[in-house]
Amino acid sequence: MRGKTGWRATVWGELLAEFLGTFVLLAFGAGVVAVAVVGLTESGRTLVIFQGAGGWLLITWGWCMAVVMGIYVAGGVTGAHINPAVTFAMAVRRVFPWKKVIPYWIAQTVGGFTGAALVYADYYHAINAWNLAHHVTRAASGGLTTFSIFATFPAAYYHSNMFGPFLDQVIATFFLVLFVLAIIDSRNLGVQGNVGPFIIGLAVAAIGMSFGVGTGYAINPARDFGPRLFTYLAGWGKNAFPGPFGYWWVPVLGPLVGAGIAPFVYDFFIGHTLDAVKAKAEASAAQSVGETQAQ
Repeated sequence: MRGKTGWRATVWGELLAEFLGTFVLLAFGAGVVAVAVVGLTESGRTLVIFQGAGGWLLITWGWCMAVVMGIYVAGGVTGAHINPAVTFAMAVRRVFPWKKVIPYWIAQTVGGFTGAALVYADYYHAINAWNLAHHVTRAASGGLTTFSIFATFPAAYYHSNMFGPFLDQVIATFFLVLFVLAIIDSRNLGVQGNVGPFIIGLAVAAIGMSFGVGTGYAINPARDFGPRLFTYLAGWGKNAFPGPFGYWWVPVLGPLVGAGIAPFVYDFFIGHTLDAVKAKAEASAAQSVGETQAQ
């Protein structure tokens, strides 16, 4: 009703948007992994998971669309951070108030938890059928396969060294935030119309294809921690917490570090240069106007 705002015009309305946007992100992101891992095989639509690169491409494009839809859902209210790393980067860049950071993080994490719960409810039977067919339980080492529907773990080639996975998350999230800053910057090339969410989705797909296999490219603390907490409560036990070699903290801290670096890099190499070019153009225009008026 026009003229009435109330609590929806406060931070609480923003938190609802961040919750729902992150919920959509996980519903479709974890949903596509569920299709690739247990849905196709247990429905009889394919025989082997991840045969060749097809399964990975399905996941990267599925997460791309999940990001796009999540941003379109929440973008009109908050700009759709739907990622604590993005929220942190915006605060570091001083375009977002620090007092809202923790509330946004909580809403995003709860959204991730709830999105994972929805996917679990829909694929519960397929998950159990896969585990039964492969003679594994959720909490056993073989349970990592179905756990991967919801959250991430490091590749075996890292062994027990968590520096490699941590660096992987720093790099991947650095690129995510770098791309987001470039895409939303009207001083730069500027995305026309309202296709920005789709371009950001393409950025996530690019990261998944180029930097995804080391850790599953969480690049979003809420996308990993929320579902990880759900899977712990749903019986995946040590596969969720503490995770292989105590991995659980890596997709939380790594993305925050990468996101904190990206604004400084973008502004140093691009942002300040765009400001200088704009200032020069404005000064030239003002000089031309002054010369014209003097004639």
